[in-house]
Amino acid sequence: MRADLALIGFGNVARRFVRLLDEQGQQLAAKERLDYRIVGIATRRHGAMHQKSGVDAALAVKQVEAGRRLDEIAPATVRTAFDVIAALATSSAPLRVVIETTTLNIENGRPAIDHVEAALASGCHVVTANKAPAAFAHRGLEASAKAAGLSFLFEGAVMDGVPVFNLVRETMPTATITGFRGIVNSTTNHILSALERGEAFAPALARMQALGIAEADPSLDVDGWDAAAKAAALANVFMEAGLTPHDVLREGLGPETAERAIAAKARGQRLRLIASGARGQKPSVALTELPGDDLLAALSGQANALILTTDMLDDIAICQLGGDLRHTAYALLSDLVTVRRRAGA
Repeated sequence: MRADLALIGFGNVARRFVRLLDEQGQQLAAKERLDYRIVGIATRRHGAMHQKSGVDAALAVKQVEAGRRLDEIAPATVRTAFDVIAALATSSAPLRVVIETTTLNIENGRPAIDHVEAALASGCHVVTANKAPAAFAHRGLEASAKAAGLSFLFEGAVMDGVPVFNLVRETMPTATITGFRGIVNSTTNHILSALERGEAFAPALARMQALGIAEADPSLDVDGWDAAAKAAALANVFMEAGLTPHDVLREGLGPETAERAIAAKARGQRLRLIASGARGQKPSVALTELPGDDLLAALSGQANALILTTDMLDDIAICQLGGDLRHTAYALLSDLVTVRRRAGA
C-alpha cells in the first residue's frame, strides 16, 4: 500500500526521519507492505516544496543543511505548510499522512495544532512528534480524527521512540491509568547528573544542544516547560484531564541548582526533575530528592523513565537508557506503520 507523506517542519528530527525511512525502506516494503513517497516539505526558514511524483528528500536534506532554500531545487508551487497539506489532500494514494515536527510553542501550542486540524479536515492522517497537540488540544483533535475515520498519533511526544501511548493502547485493554511519575526530559537529567559530579551548568547544557537533543529554545528544557507539556499530554491521554501545560505546577533548574544536587548526593540521595500526576489532581514538574534505591534515582545522563500506576497491573516502569534523534525519528516511523496497519490489506 502506498502512502504519500508531507513533512511539516524539517528540523533535526524530520531530517533524521528521512534518513531512517531510507534505511528501513526494504523492511517497510517486505514486512509491512508499505511503499512511501515524500511529496511535500514545509519549513519555517527554508521555504516549501511539493511534487506529486515525489520530492528528492535526500537532496532536500542537503539543501537545508547547507542553509539554502527548498524552492531553489523545485518549482515554487507552494509557500506555506497549509499549501503543502492542501496539495497532499489531492493525492490519489490510499494513505495520505502529514508528519508534523514543528517546534513546540509553549504559549498556545500553535501552529502545530493548526497543522493537525488542517490535515484532519483535509482527510489526511497525522503523525507528530510535537507535544503541543496532545498537551493543549488532545480531546478535540482525537474527536475530530475519530469522526473522520483518521489516525492522530504522537508516540514521539513523550519518550522518543519508546512505546508509552502505544503500550497502553495496544496491550492494556480495560486497564485504567491512575497516576504516573517519571523523568521525561533528557537534557535536564543530563545536566543534573553533571552538576552532582561537580561540573558546571553551561557546558552540560551545551553538550545537549550540540547533539540536537535540547529544544531549539533551551529554556523550554531548563525551565521545565518541556516536561510540563509532556505531563499535560500524559494526563490528557491517560486520564482525560483536558489540561494545558500552563495548568501544570512547574519548577526548573539553573546554575544555582548545583548546590542542591551535590548536597543530595552527599546524603546518599539524588536530585531529579520529576513529572508526576494522578487522577483528579494537577500534574507537577518539580526538583525532587529521591532515596538512592528509587528506580528514578538511578537514572543518569540522558536516561528517562516513566512509571505508570494502574488498577490492573499495579506499577509498570518503562525505561529508556539513552536517547538521540534516531529514537524520535523511529517514533514517527512506528506511528506511520500503525496508520498502515489500521488501513488493512
